[in-house]
Amino acid sequence: MDMKQGIHPEYMTATVMCACGNRFQTMATMTELHVEICSVCHPFYTGKQRLIDTAGRVDRFKKRYGVAESS
Repeated sequence: MDMKQGIHPEYMTATVMCACGNRFQTMATMTELHVEICSVCHPFYTGKQRLIDTAGRVDRFKKRYGVAESS
């Protein structure tokens, strides 16, 4: 089955630029894409996940409930 002519955007090679400085090529309907996070700097892929303590929530939790004792 053929696609209808004249209604689909052009699919071309695109350069993706991450905020960390990484650049790579992919296919898209735009020539350039700017992203904030990519597989090079994403904590899930780098293994450097860190707990972000917003306004001391972790410390308040530990104070309120204490540290769990191991049996």
